[in-house]
Amino acid sequence: MTTTTTQTTARLRRALRREIPSTVGLLADEQDFTAMRRYRTFHFDDHPTYLKEVEALLKSLARQGTHTTVALFDPDEYVSFCSETGIAPDDPTSRSRFTDHLATTGARVIYTGQPLTVLLPELVDTAVRRATWEYATTVLATAGDCPDCGLDLGRDSFDRATRLLLGLLDGAGTGTHHLVCSVPAADDHLLAVLHTTRDEHGTNHHDPTTATEFTAVLAAGIVMASPGGLVLRVTRPGRPDRLHGWRLADGTLSPLTEAEVFAAYCTDARTGEPLPPEHGVDHCAGFPLAPGPHEHRPGRD
Repeated sequence: MTTTTTQTTARLRRALRREIPSTVGLLADEQDFTAMRRYRTFHFDDHPTYLKEVEALLKSLARQGTHTTVALFDPDEYVSFCSETGIAPDDPTSRSRFTDHLATTGARVIYTGQPLTVLLPELVDTAVRRATWEYATTVLATAGDCPDCGLDLGRDSFDRATRLLLGLLDGAGTGTHHLVCSVPAADDHLLAVLHTTRDEHGTNHHDPTTATEFTAVLAAGIVMASPGGLVLRVTRPGRPDRLHGWRLADGTLSPLTEAEVFAAYCTDARTGEPLPPEHGVDHCAGFPLAPGPHEHRPGRD
């Protein structure tokens, strides 16, 4: 084989390599890293060194022009995967197969050159959002039918949550809105966040996927009759921010008073001690929202 042929072959292989996507499984925290150290074939001794080497690998793949996603590697899910597929967990090939599995099923983000200090929180947030979505949609899908009218409780709750969200955005008016919905569940705590902007024409601008996730969490709180809560922060140029709050009860959102909103924002949730109010912020009562058409009794299990 001539030198020219060899160079051409190498060039073509490099070009082909750039068209093959890559997935890197990442152990995000010290606890997960420690769990993997039980395996003889896992050669890293400390988490900081491991993260440094992962970042070097990501940079190397980026220099080659490879499209790379980073997936959250969960040791417990890995054990389950190995058990279900009949492969040995203490084997690099098994870890590679699990990472390939995560490429289509797990929480993952695209690597665009961001440092791990940015990528790690983004990856963890993606995993939390994914778990919240799965929990909320399971609640809605298994809610059953209303024994009185036969209506699908999950679908009806989602419709009611959609109307409540539209009512919140209408009442907030123009500006940038930050909404947080918190719903306690039997063995978890659901939290959803939505950022949206409403222009002077009354059009809301937000990520539709995030809005659907937010609505699903609110709907899950409605169908479970959970005593949750929702807060709304409205920001407009040249004006103080407005903070509003609602209590989730009986399938709808009941406005908090100005004093209750102030107490919620100016009390340390962990210690109960008072906190100084935030400068340039007005604590406002929640505004009334239209209730749903009627209440439903839970369906059969």
